[in-house]
Amino acid sequence: MDFDFEFFLLAGTLVSGAIWGGWLLWVRKRGTVAEKEPLWVEYAHSFFPVLLIVLLLRSFLVEPFRIPSGSMMPTLLVGDFILVNKYTYGIRLPVSHTKVIELSLPQRGDIVVFRYPNDPSVDYIKRVVGLPGDRIAYYNKRLYINGEPVKLKPLGRYVGVGDNQRYNGALMYEETLGDVRHQILIMEGRPSVEGEYVVPQGYYFVMGDNRDNSNDSRYWGPVPEANLVGKAFFIWMHWEPGNLGVVFDRIGTVLH
Repeated sequence: MDFDFEFFLLAGTLVSGAIWGGWLLWVRKRGTVAEKEPLWVEYAHSFFPVLLIVLLLRSFLVEPFRIPSGSMMPTLLVGDFILVNKYTYGIRLPVSHTKVIELSLPQRGDIVVFRYPNDPSVDYIKRVVGLPGDRIAYYNKRLYINGEPVKLKPLGRYVGVGDNQRYNGALMYEETLGDVRHQILIMEGRPSVEGEYVVPQGYYFVMGDNRDNSNDSRYWGPVPEANLVGKAFFIWMHWEPGNLGVVFDRIGTVLH
């Protein structure tokens, strides 16, 4: 069990609900319906519905995340604030992450948030490139799935602004994964890890779109299905402190 924000949110909801509910039962038992609530009960009464709504929204509908690194460039930039669909891959209980309702499974090309297998207290975001049973290969900066090279279309060189200028000049390609077309970055002259991998059942092979600047399944292996948090689908804010501030043209971007 991770003692993170979700844990304390659940604990606060349960404690405030227990205090307020206990007071109501005590008052009903005494028959003094109009009795004034003590200050500590008033606080519980005020906080409980707010905490409950936040808990339900965050656990079962959507959760906000901030992009801290450039591993998913050019799709996601440092400073993007995104929304993640929490029910796409099934309904899970908060804190324990036990799945109680099966809905759908990740598809090739999905952008997923997951708990990092080597440290589940840390959330990562990458793109699914390999499904259970797939044979994944990466050679000469080219991705192969089940023996077939993934289709690439040259787009020129990347030109960024603000905190993302450090990747200016990287080669840009449009990559096609199933029905999903998205952009990737390749750094010329930078060595990259190579090899072949077979994705076990119940696992997913993930990679960053910034292929030469991503700590992903090529280094530490596939992601267990149990570690999935949700599917990223929307950029609701972009903020770069000290540089550009709010970048309005990224707000409202639907992720593919």
